[in-house]
Formats: sequence, structure tokens, C-alpha cells
Amino acid sequence: MSTTTLAVLVPLLPFLGAVAGLLLGRRAPGFVRPLAVLPALASAVLAVLVAVRQGGAAPIVASTELTPTGSVPIELSLYLDGFAALVAVLVGVVATCVQLYSTAYLREDPRYPSYAALVSLFTSAMLLVVYSGDLMVLLVGWEVMGICSYFLVGHYWETEAARSASLKAFLVTKLGDVPFLIGLFALATDADSFEIPKILGTVAAGGLDHPTLIALLLLAGVAGKSAQFPLHTWLPDAMAGPTPVSALIHAATMVAAGVYFVARLLPVFEASQAALVVMAVMAAVTMVGSGLAALAQDDIKRVLAYSTIGQLGYMTGALAVGDRGAAVFHLLSHGAFKALLFLGAGVIIHAAGTNSLAAMSRMDGLAKRIPDAFWTMTIALLALAAIPPFAGFFSKEAVLVAAEHAAGGHSEFAPGAAGWIVLVSGVLTALLTAAYATRLWLMAFRGRGPAAPDHGKEPVAMTGVLWVLAIPSIGLGLAAGPIADWFDGNGLTPTPVTSVLGTGAAAVGAVLTYALWQRAVAKAATAPAAARPTPATAGAAEQPAAVAAGVSAATAAAESAAEAPEVAEVTHEHPAVPAGPAADPGRALLGPLHRHAADGFHLDALYDRLFVRPVRAAASLVRFLDREVVDTYVSGAGAGPRLLGSLVRRAQTGNVQSYLSALLAGAVVLAIATAVLANVNAGS
Repeated sequence: MSTTTLAVLVPLLPFLGAVAGLLLGRRAPGFVRPLAVLPALASAVLAVLVAVRQGGAAPIVASTELTPTGSVPIELSLYLDGFAALVAVLVGVVATCVQLYSTAYLREDPRYPSYAALVSLFTSAMLLVVYSGDLMVLLVGWEVMGICSYFLVGHYWETEAARSASLKAFLVTKLGDVPFLIGLFALATDADSFEIPKILGTVAAGGLDHPTLIALLLLAGVAGKSAQFPLHTWLPDAMAGPTPVSALIHAATMVAAGVYFVARLLPVFEASQAALVVMAVMAAVTMVGSGLAALAQDDIKRVLAYSTIGQLGYMTGALAVGDRGAAVFHLLSHGAFKALLFLGAGVIIHAAGTNSLAAMSRMDGLAKRIPDAFWTMTIALLALAAIPPFAGFFSKEAVLVAAEHAAGGHSEFAPGAAGWIVLVSGVLTALLTAAYATRLWLMAFRGRGPAAPDHGKEPVAMTGVLWVLAIPSIGLGLAAGPIADWFDGNGLTPTPVTSVLGTGAAAVGAVLTYALWQRAVAKAATAPAAARPTPATAGAAEQPAAVAAGVSAATAAAESAAEAPEVAEVTHEHPAVPAGPAADPGRALLGPLHRHAADGFHLDALYDRLFVRPVRAAASLVRFLDREVVDTYVSGAGAGPRLLGSLVRRAQTGNVQSYLSALLAGAVVLAIATAVLANVNAGS
């Protein structure tokens, strides 16, 4: 079987599994789990075979015209290079792990058949984006992922949080997709083709007439899909969906699609230095802002969500300095350890009966209850914090090396300003990342209080995939040398300068967080019993009264996250968490900034005032004009004939004498009028 045929089967198998799952879900429930797991597993195996055959060599291009479309044809085409081959392997492996994990995690969910089918369709759409060589076909996968995320985030649609989160994710990403679509058409117009190889050839020949406009339009769509500032606000709220969906979205699909798109079309963005600077600024704000927000979250999944936003900022920063190899390398390593983090968080939620870090910090022995999750989460958090020799260290260092290279003026396309922006913000984000990773580990696994509930060993389907994902989280970084040959050939190994800067910043963040945690633990232990708050106010225990009174609705929702529908469904029971202050080092680290960071720096409130309220006011005005003005004219047009008809109807009495009298009176009137007119004419 040819490599092209194998590549066609990679996205096709999950699609067929999705169709079969939707058709047979209710009629033959025994086939649901095999139809969920086996197509994803087969797709992953075929993706590995395609990667082995492609081997980082020259791209494999194959296409066939779907239908005549005029001057700019749309073709069903494949474009298999080293980037596509390795990203497809990541998607297949993570999707298989998520499907297998979900068989146990959602075993009691009545909507599991539709959930599994949507995950398969989600996987198929991402693989279509990865392998597609035509931008219109890529757009199909891009949009299918958007609608799948809408349904999966809103899986628990009975709750207002899930409904709002799914709608928000859909609308915010669509807001970016509008300029993205315009940019695609503008790019195809300049290149006379939607095919990626022809577009890259046009760029190389200097054939783009509007490079800055096209790059910025495309960047808007990427910001929405990959949750970059200012269109990142949908991703933390998307945690209302099941945890395995979060793992899939954050690690291998949806948010990775934007970064991958820019990597594939990086020459288009390199044609405009202004676009690269805008991308660098966007990445810097995203990295630092998300790191600060992650330090203030109580929901373990929201911490990981802001972490994803920041790590995507690293990838965007690497692209801004013109190194797509570093960006995709970090995408691969991040996909492994972020999938591990989310699935591990699911095990923690499953065992602890809560997703609140404050509640976990008041439980003792949780790490002993779930040793598999403890050790694998520790590995993943070390990779996230970029501690050597874990995968995150090598991939993050590749980004910093690329930024240092551009800052020194050694990049052919990226301006030095972009390099300095990415380098400084990247080092600062390394400190913040280590800080919130340490905070999560300490609060989840080093709690003080009554013993955590013991429900026995977690299902093998949940713990087994954790160890599978732990392997690349540990060892993928050691393959930095060979992986570079699959990309552009640029080195991905760390340099002494960036290693000292990045690792030093991470060490400072981890040590500082640990010291503040110890102080918080001591303070909580010595707090008088009467002063200890109830669980409902535990999140605000260490705040001054004025600050506690101003805790936002988003923070309050995060602090009561144990009542989320997912927790109620997948956990054994809700533990009785004792009252008392939570030992949270994030409050001491952020100080007065904590309240603002917990609410995402009030961006949702800002967008509500700038966009939502004006749009609603405009809609109210349009409704008023439609009802009171337009409808008045329409009603008037009908009221006139209706009034005339009622007057005529009054004359139709059915009395013959009345009709004769009216006829005689009319004849008399006509005779008189005729006589008058005759006299007037005679006198003139």
C-alpha cells in the first residue's frame, strides 16, 4: 500500500468510526466502545507508518481536482512533510489515549455514544487539517473542529455554565474565523491557487501584493483558534466540558491547529516584518498574562487551561522569530505532557471528589491514594516547568534559542525587536510557569488535614494511558537532534546562555513558591479555630475583608467547582472537607494582583462593555424600529383598505328601496353638477 493511500486512511478511519458510532450508538450499545477506540488506534498506527516512510525527506504531494471552480481551483490534496508526519502521530496517539481513558472515566454517562462519536469526528477533522495541501479543504477540517468543540464543551448542557461556555467558545473562535476566511481568499487571489505548495512558491518569488494585510487577517483566525490574546478568553471557560475533551483540545487538536497553520505557511508571515512584530507582542502578552492568571486559579483544570494558553504563546513566539521547527517541537512535547496533565487531573478529580485545589490542600494522603497519577503528574509538571532532562526543557529552550538568535540580528526575516520581546517574556514566563506548576503540585499532593477518601485502585484504562504519555514527556526532548532533520534542519539543542536563563528563572519560581507555601501552611496551622472560615468562604480566607467582599463571580464559581456536573458524575462521593484556610502560595506571590488575576484581569467584563452591550443595544434599537416603525407602515397599508371596506360594507344593507333612493340621489347630484358646469361654461 502506497504512502499516499495510508495517509488518506489516517483521517478517514476516525471519520468512519464517528459515523458508525452515531448510527449504532443506541441500537447496538455494545459496539460503541470498540468503535471509539479501534479506529483511533488504527489511525495512530497508520500515522506512525506514514511518518516512518516519509522520514523527514522531501514533501510528498498528491492531489485531485474535486470540481471545476473557475480561475482558482479547489483540489483534494495531500502535503506530507516532516511537520505533518510528526504532528499526525501526536494527534493519533493522544486521541487513542483519550478514547481509551474515556471508556472508564465516562462509563456511567448516558450520552457516551454521542460523545465518543464527536471525539472521533474531532480527531478526523484535525488530521484533515494536518495532511491537507489545499487551504479550502483545510478550512473544512478547521470549521468541523469548531462545531465539535461546541458540542463537546457543552456536553453537560443541563447546566448554565456548560451552555454558556460552549456558546462562548463557538462565538469567539468564529469572530476570528471571519477575517481568517477573508485572508484565505486574499492569499489565494494573489497566488492564483489555494494549494499550499503553489502559495509558498508565489511567496518565494515575491508575488504577494498585500503581505501585511493577508498576514494580519490570517493571524486573527489563529488568535481565536489557538486562544491567543485578545481572543483567548474562551479556553478557561471551556473547562465546563469533560476532562478527556480538555485533554484532546489542549494537547492535539483545536488550539494546536492555529500554531500548525502558521508553521505551515510561515513564509507568508515572514514576508511582513510588521506582522512578525505584532505576533511577537501577542505572544508576549499571552505568555505573561496567562502565567499570572494561572497562579490565582482554584480549579485545577483552569490552572491547566491558562497553562495551555501560555505554552501556545511560546509556540507563537517561536514563529514570530521565524523558527517553525522550534514551534512545532514545543507543540509535540507540550502535546504529550499536557495530555498527561489533564488526564492525570481527571484521576485526581475522580478520587478526591472535587476539582478545587483549596479543598485538596485540606486533604492528607491524596498522593498515596492515587500513586500512578501522583508520579505521572509529577513527571508532567516537571516537563511543564522545563526542568532538565524532561521534554519541556528541550522544547522551551529551542524557543529561547530562536529568540536569542533573532535578538542578536542573526535572523534573515525576523526583526531584532521581535527577538527581544519573545526572549524577555519567555524568561519571565519560565519563572511563572515553574511557580504555578509547583503551586499545583503542593496543593494537590501535599495537603494537610483529614485523610483523603480511599476508593480503591483507579481503573487501568485511566492509569495505563498516564504511563504511556509519561514516556514522551520524559524522553522526547532527548530526540531533539534527530527531530531537527524532520523540520528545516535548524538546531533544536539548548545553548549555555538560554539554559542558564530559563532554568535559573524556573528554579527561582519553584523555590519561591515552595517557601511561600511553607509559610502559608504554618499560618493556616496556627489560625484560631473561630477564625477559620466555612468551605464556602475558604477561598477568601487570607484576603482582607474589603478584598474578600469584592471577589468576582468567576472566582466564586471556581471556588465552588466541586459542584460541577462532571465532578458529580465521575466521582464516588463528595468528601466532607473541613473548614479552614487553604495554604495557597499564589496569594502571597501576586499580592493585590491576585483578585484581578483570578478573574482573568476582567477581560470578559471589558469585552462586555465594549462589544456585548453595544451589540445588544443596537439589536434592541433594530427591534424597536422593526416593531414600531416598519410594522406601523405595514399595518397602515393594510388598515386603509380594511377601513374603506368596512365603510363600503355598511352601504350593503340588502334593502332595494335604499339602493333605489341612493341611485336617484346620485342621478340628481349628477344632473345638478352638469347644469352648473354648463352655466359656468356658457358665462365664460
